[in-house]
Amino acid sequence: MLARHHHPIAAIATAPGRGAVGIVRVSGVQLAPVVSAICGRALAPRQASYLPFCDAQGQVIDKGLAIFFPAPHSYTGEDVLELQAHGGPVVLQLLLARCLEAGAALNPATGQPALPGLRLAQPGEFTERAFLNDKIDLAQAEAIADLIDASTETAARSAARSMSGEFSEVINTLLAQLIHLRMLVEATLDFPEEDIDFLQQADAHGQLQRLQATLVSVMQRATQGAILREGIKVVIAGQPNVGKSSLLNALAGAELAIVTPIAGTTRDKVSQLIQIEGVPLHVVDTAGLRETLDEVEKIGVQRAWGEIESADAVLFLHDLTRQQAAGPTGEAASYLADEAVLARTLTEKLPKNTPVIDVWNKADSAPAAVLAQVKSGVLISAKTGAGLQSLREKLLQVVGWQSAPEGIFMARERHVQALQRVQSQLETAQMQLHAAQPALDLLAEDLRQAQLHLSQITGAFSSDDLLGEIFSSFCIGK
Repeated sequence: MLARHHHPIAAIATAPGRGAVGIVRVSGVQLAPVVSAICGRALAPRQASYLPFCDAQGQVIDKGLAIFFPAPHSYTGEDVLELQAHGGPVVLQLLLARCLEAGAALNPATGQPALPGLRLAQPGEFTERAFLNDKIDLAQAEAIADLIDASTETAARSAARSMSGEFSEVINTLLAQLIHLRMLVEATLDFPEEDIDFLQQADAHGQLQRLQATLVSVMQRATQGAILREGIKVVIAGQPNVGKSSLLNALAGAELAIVTPIAGTTRDKVSQLIQIEGVPLHVVDTAGLRETLDEVEKIGVQRAWGEIESADAVLFLHDLTRQQAAGPTGEAASYLADEAVLARTLTEKLPKNTPVIDVWNKADSAPAAVLAQVKSGVLISAKTGAGLQSLREKLLQVVGWQSAPEGIFMARERHVQALQRVQSQLETAQMQLHAAQPALDLLAEDLRQAQLHLSQITGAFSSDDLLGEIFSSFCIGK
């Protein structure tokens, strides 16, 4: 642990602003002096006591509930004092200041501060201490933040499963199998004079194959969980007046973007978070893509390309009313020529793995002959809502989402990357094991590296930099 982890900490644990109830939380070793100073007496462990909270002069700041959790039976594994008061920001700041003041007050018997080093908690420091004191592992700690940030019911339920340890249990099972296989290889290396072929007798080939099969299943569930957590960024792109803003409004079920027949109405991006089957979608409406002399519209087009290049999926919107069944001329010919250029530009600028869905809009107004020409993509009418359900299903399909089973757990991109590194190491190990003359020292190293990557998920092996990055994203007081 770093030196700061030994300091007592205090923070307001509820969100900023006014509310019916607010919470101030203190965690550290031997909190009895602070408990006595604020509550006027000792508290029975894990029992709520209704009493006045007093300042240094004995004046009542507020009345509320105080709960004392002695170590190690607390969230952080240390002594924890929780003060539940009225949720006004001034009241909570006074209580927090009183906690810090009580910790700094000198003990008459020793002449030392009652609680040396008591300070304001950093973001996520309560949960970080729970991790450091082995109350939870790193995947569970991350799931706590994911539960707080969940934007859909499906995401919240998946985060709750990870918080309860379901994801960690799966990882630990994989880890146990990997360690057992590594032990067999190490035994063969340590006792080369033995007549017994440890690897053949223990079916090392079969064990590795089963381990790889289990890993594939875990990766699929983790990938689904990462989609649930991160959501999907979907950008609506196309020429002016093809119905991009209308499509955003239709998907969101609200009039978010201004819709007019005037080309170039949308000058800047308009974003909305929606959900499909519990999956969060960040839908972005952009300015129509065209050459323009209008300086403001130029900026909007540049920003549109920036959004498109960072998208997880692009909806390339086409206007069916500007398509002609035979021999396009005039405005239709110009529109189709610009559309062909735009399609090539999308192909050039987008990463190869970014899916582009052709969406054919205004199906309610297009001639039957034009509709018959559409061979791929999705036919919709943003005006009537026709085809929107097919578009939603197509979106989930192209980003790799499968119908969410009850067993999906919340995961992060770092978890998926760690599992991919494990998979790569196991594939290398498999090649070593199937070689005519296996290099057992290299095989053992492959398995050791796989074990390290897998351990990073739960934090059994982690750097201080990684911990700092993870917990700094938490809210203060959690």
